[in-house]
Amino acid sequence: MTPRASTVARPMRFAAVALLLLAMAGCATAPSVAPQRSALAHWTPSPNFNARKAQLIVLHHTSIGDPAAALRVLSTRNSEGPVSAHYLVEADGRIDQLVDDNARAWHAGASRWAGMTDINSSSIGIEIDNDGNSPFTQPQIQALVNLLADLTARLGIPREAVVGHGDIAPGRKNDPSVQFPWATLARYGFGLWPDPTLLPAPPNFDSLAAMRLVGYDVGSPRNAIIAFHRHYRAMETDALDATDAAILYSLQRKLMAPRQ
Repeated sequence: MTPRASTVARPMRFAAVALLLLAMAGCATAPSVAPQRSALAHWTPSPNFNARKAQLIVLHHTSIGDPAAALRVLSTRNSEGPVSAHYLVEADGRIDQLVDDNARAWHAGASRWAGMTDINSSSIGIEIDNDGNSPFTQPQIQALVNLLADLTARLGIPREAVVGHGDIAPGRKNDPSVQFPWATLARYGFGLWPDPTLLPAPPNFDSLAAMRLVGYDVGSPRNAIIAFHRHYRAMETDALDATDAAILYSLQRKLMAPRQ
């Protein structure tokens, strides 16, 4: 090799080693997400923004009753395609996290709540290991309460913004089932719940309008009523009565009360 060839080869070797070290470093840590900016626009940044974040927590039951099988489904697909959730709460109280809180899990599907339509982008999904017919266990409800306390405090999600999959997809989904103890969650301060003593609704009270205020999609009144009954009365009938009006009147007053 001539002296000149050796002189040229040495920096090339150093460059190759440097590239190899950079590649190894890249394997050691996850790559940062590149900013999403349009090449057609001039980047003139404003400080007036915050990150997109979850505003809602959606509860599901797995319909399987087997945590190992549920984990497989949540990591692969079901009959409708790939699915996931941020968390799975098992019957013994174990909590598995499958998706980062800041990432978009695929759990809500076609759904709507309080004017939001892309629920996957604005929610945390929690699957609860349950076959849809059996009572939920005390350890998993306590674990769920602990998880809700952590999520609402850490992510700034309102404590009342906890709903079921059946609430956001009436007529399409029914989870968590009528077995789910919404009243127990309410005792811990999670979910919107009526006052213990109900007052009669005033004359000409519009129950469907109150359901829309709560968040339900009332495009199909029958499906919305069934979903409301599942959540608030542990039944799945489709006709409103005076008790429903009193419950909705209480919920409406809570939603319209001035913030403290």
